[in-house]
Amino acid sequence: MTAPSIRNIGIIAHVDHGKTTLVDAMLHQGGVFRENQDVAERAMDSMDLEREKGITIKAKNASLDWKGTKINIVDTPGHADFGGEVERILKMVDGVILLVDATDGPQAQTRFVLRKALEQNLKLMVLVNKMDRATADPMKIHDMVLDLLLELDANEEQFNAPFLYGSALGGYVVKEIEDPRENLNPLFDGILEHIPAPKTEPDAPFRMLVSNLDWNPYVGRIAIGCMREGSIKKGEQIRRLPHESNPETGAATKLYGFTGMGLTEIESAEAGEIVGVAGFEDVFIGETLCKNEDQTALPHTAIDPPTLQMQFCVNDGPFTGKEGKFLTSRHLRDRLTREMYTNVSMNVKESAENGSSFIVQARGELQIAVLMETMRREGFEMLVSRPEVIIHTDENGQKTEPFEDVWLDIPESCLGDLMQSLAARKGEITNMEHQGSRVLLEAVCPTRGLIGIDGYLTNLTSGEGVLSHMYKEYAPMAGEIPSRSTGALVSAGQGTSTAYALDTIQERGKMFIGPGEDVYEGMVVGESSRPGDLPVNPTRAKQMTNVRASGTDKAIMLEPPLKLSLEKAIEFISDDEYVEATPLNLRIRKKILDPNLRKRQARGTKR
Repeated sequence: MTAPSIRNIGIIAHVDHGKTTLVDAMLHQGGVFRENQDVAERAMDSMDLEREKGITIKAKNASLDWKGTKINIVDTPGHADFGGEVERILKMVDGVILLVDATDGPQAQTRFVLRKALEQNLKLMVLVNKMDRATADPMKIHDMVLDLLLELDANEEQFNAPFLYGSALGGYVVKEIEDPRENLNPLFDGILEHIPAPKTEPDAPFRMLVSNLDWNPYVGRIAIGCMREGSIKKGEQIRRLPHESNPETGAATKLYGFTGMGLTEIESAEAGEIVGVAGFEDVFIGETLCKNEDQTALPHTAIDPPTLQMQFCVNDGPFTGKEGKFLTSRHLRDRLTREMYTNVSMNVKESAENGSSFIVQARGELQIAVLMETMRREGFEMLVSRPEVIIHTDENGQKTEPFEDVWLDIPESCLGDLMQSLAARKGEITNMEHQGSRVLLEAVCPTRGLIGIDGYLTNLTSGEGVLSHMYKEYAPMAGEIPSRSTGALVSAGQGTSTAYALDTIQERGKMFIGPGEDVYEGMVVGESSRPGDLPVNPTRAKQMTNVRASGTDKAIMLEPPLKLSLEKAIEFISDDEYVEATPLNLRIRKKILDPNLRKRQARGTKR
């Protein structure tokens, strides 16, 4: 059976192709907001970091009513690092709207999310977005999407998916390019026509796959999913079927439905609805909630494995506790464990080295950087090591590492330097296409070789290069890849930096600090222009004498310091360094602060 008055849809696309802006427009025109209501732009991006970075990090739900049908909308992330959010969300929906930029066309993440949707056999609608751009070429993009569908082995029904054209920012969608551009009605009507109602078994006992989690300080964890079997009432006894432990019985203490952009408490729910169920504190994504003892767990999506890992440590530097509230290993453990509860593509385990550090495994640098930034805003202090890839051993005992498909769009003038860099990073170019003054490259590269490539590409192309990459497979190790070629300017003293000292130090490289900043021994204050670390004293002050001579004083002209973002700092550090993240500061430091101990360890390593 089906629930005819419900449609559950996901919106999928490459990062920055307009998903969240489209959902905003749908909520406005679907009557969720009053006409005079003041609503923030990109209202679905509720996290501060999402607003600042202009990307969606957490998948979110909203709903609206159109012609008597409830449309539940799921806005998903577009960045590859948050692909775990996309994969499980597709379990809740019956169809997807694939959003494609009218100028850029399908990108790396378009391929990833579309492949996942086709594998789930979901009904497809294609919306060519940003038609208001002067460079829009909708017919070319139409053909590119069809080529991608062929490449991904779409079935005949998926290949014949309806195409719509519009502008989320302009608030209009049309069936044909020459139609009058008025509103989103063709999109809403297309959803009712082409996206099927959820298939349900209303007479069966209650059973639901947990596809998402929310948290409420009053009721704890809330399990969210699309309920396709039976019905449920508030207070009813239900069971949780974990993956590895014994089933747990409890009560549905609270039930929630989606109304507009928020969760609303409800008394009961029928099959076909996306609902939230509170009552199990330890419920995880991918588990099954059901009614009876004889019911089995529902199949859950296998998620691509994490490929990178970083060490999170307790901050043991001289400035510990001056800025943060959460400093201990217990605080770190509890917060990282809580993150793992809601983030299925992230693993956390205690380090074998000591009890005050933890290994965090994730899809990419951005995913870990977002977690770090969130934690420091919550009041945490921590140290984080350089990313390293997760090495596996195959059945023949051979070591394997993750490889990724890479797509690059660069100015033609940078082609030679980029190909040289890719070769050094053990990347193999698989396709090259010249388009005017730009070149499109496709390559396969070990994940190891992609660490730090964003910063390199930005410098090489003056910000004009575009890079996308996506996990491909585990394959035999690609050999040695050179790491950072420059050394670090390391502080040899503790105190406050002075302009007098920095004036001479800046001749040795790029400074990360300005005058008047607190520094400590072992802290990296800049990047040396030569290989190898160089000890410097940024706290040195000018010696005052009672002799004055004309012409001996010169005006101090300092270059502006290079302030690294969290992502850039993670890319920059070498294996013997940490990023120190506190609520107010980002610092780079040596793992061993004492220079004598560092020398001793270096000698021991050489032996």
